Amino acid sequence: MNKTPMTTREKILMTAEQLIYQNGIHATGMDRLVKTSGVARKSIYRHFANKEDVAAAALNERDERWLHWFRTESDKGETPQNRILNMFTVLKSWFESEGFRGCAFINTAGEVGDPEDPVRQIAKRHKQKWLDYILELTEQLNIEQPAMLARQLLILMEGAITTAYVMGDSSAADSARDVANVLLEQASS
Repeated sequence: MNKTPMTTREKILMTAEQLIYQNGIHATGMDRLVKTSGVARKSIYRHFANKEDVAAAALNERDERWLHWFRTESDKGETPQNRILNMFTVLKSWFESEGFRGCAFINTAGEVGDPEDPVRQIAKRHKQKWLDYILELTEQLNIEQPAMLARQLLILMEGAITTAYVMGDSSAADSARDVANVLLEQASS
């Protein structure tokens, strides 16, 4: 089966995303991007005005790909409640994957002080899309406050991500799943 060769732009973005996820935006300079990607500086500047544009585009790509993966895996549960609990199983598989370095959006947003910076705005949109997906699931439950439960679940998952990365403890997903189960039971009663 022949794969379509990667375009120069795709190669730049894939490399930038990997470097940013591993090292952060500030540690990912254009020299490193040129050396790692094998793409000439001139070619990079044909596609992007500066490093900030490369970083923003790479994060947008990651946002789309990560949310698609997360949703596809989580939706393998048969009921809304199963899908909600499955989100924590999906997180655990991510935590146990090679190269897990926490949430790229939290990490990069933490590098930028200005809340209006494009990187912070991308992180905010990513978290909002994630919350929207969780809300989609909680609205399918027969409960009084699906929006409140969705926010609680998002905070629970964010805490699990941070704990898994900082503490090196993938079982944070199991603990968060246990709490999610309690929240689901409380919301249903």
